Amino acid sequence: MTDTAPTRRSRLTDVPSVSPEASAAGSGYLWRFWLIVAIWVAIVAERSAALGVSVRDPEGQMFVNRLAKALVFLVAIALAEAVLRARSRGWSLRSVAAVVRERWTMSRLLLVVSGLVGYHVVYLGYRNLKSWNAFNPLRDDDLLSWDRALFLGHSPWVLLHTLLGESYAAEALAVVYRSFTYVIVLGLVGSLALIPRVRHAYVFLCSATWAWILGTLCYYILPTLGPYAAVPAEFAGLRHTPITDTQAEYLTERAAFLANPAAPDAFVSLGAFASLHVGFTTLVLLMARYYGLRRLSIALGFYLAGVILATVYFGWHYVLDDITGVLLAVTAVRLGRWTVSPPAALGRLFAGWRREPT
Repeated sequence: MTDTAPTRRSRLTDVPSVSPEASAAGSGYLWRFWLIVAIWVAIVAERSAALGVSVRDPEGQMFVNRLAKALVFLVAIALAEAVLRARSRGWSLRSVAAVVRERWTMSRLLLVVSGLVGYHVVYLGYRNLKSWNAFNPLRDDDLLSWDRALFLGHSPWVLLHTLLGESYAAEALAVVYRSFTYVIVLGLVGSLALIPRVRHAYVFLCSATWAWILGTLCYYILPTLGPYAAVPAEFAGLRHTPITDTQAEYLTERAAFLANPAAPDAFVSLGAFASLHVGFTTLVLLMARYYGLRRLSIALGFYLAGVILATVYFGWHYVLDDITGVLLAVTAVRLGRWTVSPPAALGRLFAGWRREPT
């Protein structure tokens, strides 16, 4: 069975039909999702035992705090949507409460919360595996040479510095780069809160989950730190921004981890190939198209261009990282859709790809 993208008549604020989760398709997607989570947990546990390094959540930043913030966003978005939809009944606490009860059945609540928990479990594993990748030899020289070959011997970030300047552009692109976290959280939580059928919302959730898994695989294929760490002199002229401090902090953290991996707060956040900033921004764009949000898709297209510029401009990523990030997103969305609605037969896979918009 292949899932069908919501039609444009199915708007984000539509009232769902009665018990939409109890459709003929059932909730097999939930079990498939948690099977992926369980396999991922087993992989993380095996690597942790093999390396002798425990799974960590330093100060709750990778799991506890992120999950808590996601739940807060979920409540805020759900209440805001209920207030807007209650207009037709007259704004009152009673009408708002009635809208909330209609949308948030116990079935929907359990599906959404369990999905968020599983997603953040995968994210915690991703961050730990990314940290342990510091033990592997670096391949920055390879990507550096490939990027320069693509640009006829020039460093693409240096070309951007020359074209855009190193002052005002740095400040503007720093804002774009740092906004990424909020775009991802709002996109994921917003889909779970607003999409009438949770099954359709799970396409976003499963795609995002696959993106972390595929991103981890890429990190291990080509362990790299990024241009700013490989050729720091080529970024020395950039105006100081919060990005500058973050980059220095990440290098310090990596050195501390390699010096004493057993330290309870030792953690690494660096990994260049592939760019998950580009990958996840592309994923959000693809999901906006999947949900029929044309105007949002156009806006996200411009935002994606800004993110791509920022990743190369600041030296977080090589151009090849960004290209791979786009391909990663396309693959993750396909895997996410298959997780929710597996194809009935191999012969229908390519037909489904041609027939259904991504």
